Amino acid sequence: MSRPTSAPGRLARYGFGTGQGDGGARAADLLGPDGLDLWRLDAQEPVDERAAELLAALSRAADPDLALRQLHRIVEAERRARAGAGSELLDALHADPGLRRRVVAVLGASSALGDHLVANPDQWSVLRTGPDGCAPVADGRLEPAGDGNPVAALRQAYRLALLRIAAADLTGGRALEQTMAALSALADATLAAACELAVGELPEGTPRPRLAVVAMGKCGGDELNYVSDVDVIFVAAEDDDLTAATTVATRLIHICGLVAWPVDAALRPEGKRGPLVRTLASHLAYYRRWARTWEFQALLKARPAAGDLALAQEWIDQLAPLVWRAAERPEAVEDVRAMRRRIIDNIPPKELDREIKRGPGGLRDIEFAVQLLQLVHGRVDESLRVPGTIPALGALVAGGYVGRADGEALLRGYRFLRTVEHRLQLQGLRRTHTVPDEPAGLRWLAAALGYAATPGRSAVEEFRAEWVTHASEVRRLHAKLLYRPLLESVARVPADGLRLTPEAARHRLEILGFGDPAGALRHLEALTGGVSRTAAIQRTLLPVLLSEFADAPEPDRGLLSYRQVSDKLGSTPWYLRLLRDEGPVARRLARVLSSSRYATDLLAREPEALRLLAEESELAPRPREVLHEGFSAAAGRHTDPVEATRAIRALRRRELVRIACADLLCRAGSLAPTPTRPDGAGRRAPGLADVTAVGTALADVTDATLAAALRTARGTQPTVPGLRFAVIGMGRLGGYESNYLSDADVLFVYDAPAGTDERAASAAAHGVAEELRRLLGVPAPDPPLGVDADLRPEGRQGPLARSLAAYAQYYARWSRVWEAQALLRARFVCGDADLGAEFEAMVDPVRYPVDGLTREQIVEIRRIKARVENERLPRGADPATHTKLGRGGLADVEWAVQLLQLRHAGAVPALRGTRTLDALAAARDAGLLDAADADAMAAGWSLAAQVRNALMLVRGRAGDQLPRHGVELAGVVRLLGADDPGEFLDEYLRTARRSRAAMERVFDA
Repeated sequence: MSRPTSAPGRLARYGFGTGQGDGGARAADLLGPDGLDLWRLDAQEPVDERAAELLAALSRAADPDLALRQLHRIVEAERRARAGAGSELLDALHADPGLRRRVVAVLGASSALGDHLVANPDQWSVLRTGPDGCAPVADGRLEPAGDGNPVAALRQAYRLALLRIAAADLTGGRALEQTMAALSALADATLAAACELAVGELPEGTPRPRLAVVAMGKCGGDELNYVSDVDVIFVAAEDDDLTAATTVATRLIHICGLVAWPVDAALRPEGKRGPLVRTLASHLAYYRRWARTWEFQALLKARPAAGDLALAQEWIDQLAPLVWRAAERPEAVEDVRAMRRRIIDNIPPKELDREIKRGPGGLRDIEFAVQLLQLVHGRVDESLRVPGTIPALGALVAGGYVGRADGEALLRGYRFLRTVEHRLQLQGLRRTHTVPDEPAGLRWLAAALGYAATPGRSAVEEFRAEWVTHASEVRRLHAKLLYRPLLESVARVPADGLRLTPEAARHRLEILGFGDPAGALRHLEALTGGVSRTAAIQRTLLPVLLSEFADAPEPDRGLLSYRQVSDKLGSTPWYLRLLRDEGPVARRLARVLSSSRYATDLLAREPEALRLLAEESELAPRPREVLHEGFSAAAGRHTDPVEATRAIRALRRRELVRIACADLLCRAGSLAPTPTRPDGAGRRAPGLADVTAVGTALADVTDATLAAALRTARGTQPTVPGLRFAVIGMGRLGGYESNYLSDADVLFVYDAPAGTDERAASAAAHGVAEELRRLLGVPAPDPPLGVDADLRPEGRQGPLARSLAAYAQYYARWSRVWEAQALLRARFVCGDADLGAEFEAMVDPVRYPVDGLTREQIVEIRRIKARVENERLPRGADPATHTKLGRGGLADVEWAVQLLQLRHAGAVPALRGTRTLDALAAARDAGLLDAADADAMAAGWSLAAQVRNALMLVRGRAGDQLPRHGVELAGVVRLLGADDPGEFLDEYLRTARRSRAAMERVFDA
């Protein structure tokens, strides 16, 4: 290949023209006699040795063309200012090699700083090498000058300080840590200067307020980058300072925005909705009562920055005890995990793979891992109480909380990613964390980072390869520290295989997410201590169990529950044998104990019920006939009605354990849900995926409980010959849609033979109903079954039991449309079957009117629905996520379905059923409802019912409000088989919105 013979061709060897695509022609113009006069066009060579040195320096710039263009612009600006005289800058660059390196590095890496030097062509002098041969100090000091506008002077001083820092950074004069510290110090100095300016602008005679400016975020951690909002919190000493302090803080924010960067005070209590400045006492009150985990996480980087530094330090010291107790919250670890997932979820998909800050394997992965470990271990190890990521990581490695190799890998990844971030931001002095995807931008970035081509690979490919390596390693270690640490190391093992000291095991338990690692260790020691066979089996089992506990939102609760069950059954010969020898039992038990307070409470009352976990067939709900026979037999073995009822309730508890465990384990993958059969026969274990199976199984158990209790209650009351008595199921019981904590909504109906004293019959029936409710509500270790008869005519003011004739008379003369609506779910439950059938036949014309509804009745239903929405939703409830009364939830769908039944069931027999989803499908099939609307409402109802059941399983108590964060949300999401709470909430809201819209179309039709 012949050597280049043209001037542009020769200049291309210096790297000029690569980005321009002109082979160096533009560079020849700028360097020739009419430009910088550094290049002989005729001889195709530098004009002299000094020019050759400058050209060589320009060729080493990140972007030689950019460096050359900006140098030319500065020299031209100089010449204009000096009326055509020579360039002082060029003379200085020839004479001062250090200045040459610094100026060229800045001009080739930052178009923004180049523009600043063009506008201020004398300010390059701040980069001169000192008389002692040293580079200019780049420590973030501000040196405002001039008697004019103080804000303008401060801006000039800030840019000069930034110029010195960038020059030292780009030429290797400062390491990453020193650069971040210098930028943070510059931010401190800017905040302090702005604070003084703001104080000076206060009205004459206004006392100087005691105002502290606390640095947060990257500035607080002494790890600020070139372009970033500076996070602060403002603290006043006393209430008397608040007005003036707020004035100063507001003006400070404005000044800093004009000088350097936005000041962001959104990390303050209540965020942007809260007051800009609070007193120290107000801050303490907020953090003690209201602060969430992420707010304590943010306080890890708090540092005095400006204003009253003593007050800032006092604020930090006062809050420190709260910060170092934050990890004791049950939801703390999951909160940190969830916050990290939400950050990733909010990244635009097109930027996800290019985000070095928030994306997977980015800076946030490192910071969140380090901060979680700080929160957990810093409670007892004060060496971890440092604000910066790099110092904190070093302390974690030194303390043994992070392995040396892992710590070094995280440190390398952090330095790499922060350096990339610095170069990206320095180019245009704009806030960015996204690697460019266009070829020219990638070439510039690779060059700015110092990458060069190697045989077979370009500089860009070299950069990409290292980026991928760091990102994948960071992501792996993030997952290891936050999600998947080695669980085996926590368990106590035989002495010859001991892996960890108790202290080290405690640390690992903390990493796993145990909120009380010391307590967890005590449980482990109690379970595995000694040389008995029991201890040996426990040492084998515990690693398996801990893997389940650690994945749960509340690992401590799972381990505690296991300890309690083991204490009760550990001496029985079958218990540990069952766990050891029956493969799925141990995992099933761990899943149940770690997922559900409801199931755990039931097992605590009857630990032997865990035998049900051994066989999948044992977890299948019992057929209806089997339940009735079993409950009746249990009651029949006792003559005392209280003891008989206790036996009934104990059997009910066992069936609740069966259903709850099957429900939980289907989602764990241990059992598979199967479709429900209406008769309840031959069903296998239901799962939350099939919420109708759960509702039917629970309703069957309630029916059997009421039937057995009714026989017991009738045996305690005076008899009336020939008196017939029946219990009619209403509400969710009538619709086979019971949940785990549902009361039994019922009506009591009786009928006496002709000639019977009505008063005596009424008294006997009333006595039976009262005794039934009393027996099932007697305090006992078993869950009570509330029997609610408030849907009867006249509600609580009406008689508890009515004759069939009285019901007929009432519904014929007095009933309102809402009562007909309630009767849509009425079905016979127990007692006299013929009477139950007669009652159903009697109410059919009421609930399935032949002529449908009048216009007035439809308006009344709409009015009642609106009133329910406005008045029944609990105060403070979120209507978007309230499963029962919220938008698109259970009530919305049920009201829509019931309106269709009332209007059309008289003519369409297929609509005459008590189950919501069956009636919904029938309405669709009959053409009364658009198929898409039917599907939307079915999805909304099913999801709301699943969430409601899951909430009860997780919490162990009734509740209809799906939380938007915290351990309960995490538990619900885990039970429902989802991975990300944020995604799940979004899906719930979407489903509910569609369901609501479909309901409104039904009501508007």
